[in-house]
Amino acid sequence: MRTSAFALSPPVRDALGIGLAVGVSGVAFGTASVAAGLTVAQTCALSLLAFTGASQFALVGVIAGGGDLVAGTIGALLLGGRNTLYGLRLADLLGARRGLGRAVAAHGVIDETTAITLAQSNERDARTAFTATFATLFLAWNATTLVGAVATGYVGDTAAFGLDTVGPAIFLALLWPRLREGGRERVVAALGAGIALLCTPFLPSGVPVLVAGLAALAGLVGPAAPAAPATVDPEERP
Repeated sequence: MRTSAFALSPPVRDALGIGLAVGVSGVAFGTASVAAGLTVAQTCALSLLAFTGASQFALVGVIAGGGDLVAGTIGALLLGGRNTLYGLRLADLLGARRGLGRAVAAHGVIDETTAITLAQSNERDARTAFTATFATLFLAWNATTLVGAVATGYVGDTAAFGLDTVGPAIFLALLWPRLREGGRERVVAALGAGIALLCTPFLPSGVPVLVAGLAALAGLVGPAAPAAPATVDPEERP
């Protein structure tokens, strides 16, 4: 069978699909941000420098509700704190060196890039998936943020489009195969969801997500899962 020279590898195809699908949510953020009182420049700066949708929406939500900017920023930072844990998990897998390259890679560690990277079967595909997802999503998110911010005057109720559900839906689709693998994964997922729900009425926005991370300790209980056989790329064989 002949293969087209323009055929994309599975990690790149998945990355493009996720990046473009989730990137559309930037329209919702752009419109919500400007509607909350931020300027177009401030809105675009948030997407460019923060680049973590949940934290951006949290900050804008506090401002839109008349809350204090400092409180909104603290909540956004707490919600984005999970990316630090993602970075610890991906550091060795991505093999990013120190310096500018490591800083750029750290900026791209978010829910979607982490999920697709960990879903790969070998390190080469993991690095490819991370890079392609980061690049696609970063460009799409910032471009659609600008579109949404500029078009705010022509859009009515942004919630009617349901764009804020695209990201969570994609992330759940990526996690679902792992939840089907065994009992331990399901126990950790259910425990984390329960902790977050119990804490939500009593803790500030962003904190329940961090507390729910304690559910990962349940993964340390019980026998360890059998190690998967090492996968070697054909091009890396001696």
